[in-house]
Amino acid sequence: MPEPRPQTQIHDGRAWRIGGDDEVAWINDGTAGGVSITASIPPIYAAYATLVFPLGLESTRDEMRPAEDRFDDALLRVLSAHTEPQPWWLGFLDTGASDVVLDDAPRVRVYSGWSYVLVQAGPHEARTWRSDEGRWFTALPELMFPADRSWLVSSLWDDAWAGVGGTAELISALLSEPELQSAAERTDPSIPDMWPSSLPDVMHERLRR
Repeated sequence: MPEPRPQTQIHDGRAWRIGGDDEVAWINDGTAGGVSITASIPPIYAAYATLVFPLGLESTRDEMRPAEDRFDDALLRVLSAHTEPQPWWLGFLDTGASDVVLDDAPRVRVYSGWSYVLVQAGPHEARTWRSDEGRWFTALPELMFPADRSWLVSSLWDDAWAGVGGTAELISALLSEPELQSAAERTDPSIPDMWPSSLPDVMHERLRR
């Protein structure tokens, strides 16, 4: 019996492959609850970091947009420089208020049963697909990884940062990228609490899941 053809959705005038449970099983199987980096990133990588999104507690979203855009551009630039040419999987978390880009696409369940639209695309789509009205902290998808799974970037629901797992070279590059230096911090699965030290302690209780 021939294998079923991958599901696709039309966007920007072309068909894009939609991911299913098989594409995220390795994440669900490798993560667990709690507050270490393994709540979002499986413990399979050589190095790990957290990246705090641009925050301005007294600023409007319009005022924060330039900093958010610089953050997005820098992160994608470093990821692209450390990735062989290949498709990326982009996961848009469906919070009910976020822009998932492909509204009619089937969802996959990741982590605590959260719904994502998972689509195979690339860094250009990661940067440009989400509308200004539907972004939260930045325009990037909450979940990104290349087809070879050589790295994973994941921002959990409402978190003001992303966790990253990848090669030692990738993590070092993120830590040394000028636009990310103040936001990037090494972490490790052995560290029981991945709370980034640059975030206010008053926000810490929100991490408790």
